[in-house]
Amino acid sequence: MAARIITVDDLPLPILRIGGADVSNTRFDPTKRVYAAVVTRDAVTDAPIASASETRIADFPYVPGYLGFREVPALVVAWSRLQVKPELLLVDGQGMAHPRGLGVACHLGLVLGVPTIGVAKSLLVGTAEPGPEPGDTAPLLWKGRCIGTAIRTRRGAKPLYVSIGHRVSLDTAVAIVAAATRGRRLPAPIRAAHDAANAARRGLPAADSPTT
Repeated sequence: MAARIITVDDLPLPILRIGGADVSNTRFDPTKRVYAAVVTRDAVTDAPIASASETRIADFPYVPGYLGFREVPALVVAWSRLQVKPELLLVDGQGMAHPRGLGVACHLGLVLGVPTIGVAKSLLVGTAEPGPEPGDTAPLLWKGRCIGTAIRTRRGAKPLYVSIGHRVSLDTAVAIVAAATRGRRLPAPIRAAHDAANAARRGLPAADSPTT
């Protein structure tokens, strides 16, 4: 699967609708239930356009490095319910910054056939330390090669780790993520997907999306 990832830009520009994907769960939940959410936002105004979720019992155990096999099936169902699809999807998790080059963002992009970007809040492999100012970046290096970019989106905040998911180059991925943060640490579509996944876990409707 990793060999099939497209690492150059193969997406419509300009992006008019941008999406976010996230999964909420309790690691030691005996029911192994996962709560997946996908949202569509206006890429210019960040207005909510659509949101969909899926709750299911995972049929794959929690294994570090194999989260795609646990989370992607639920995300695919949520995507199928999304009435207005985004042209690009930001995924809360790793893309190619992964020991096997196939984080959840790559896995989801490959299964759906859509452009995806991995946006992770912590490192899985590699090292990178960007400067302290918003917009400062540093290459994420592992075993002598660049597998992503660390970007400081807010002063004093921990960096984000951006990597290719599918059909997006690394330079384009970093530029899109930086623009989507809108002064916050996390890109707006990721924040919206996170809220929607947590709402699904609590049995509540998504807070600001017209379609759930």
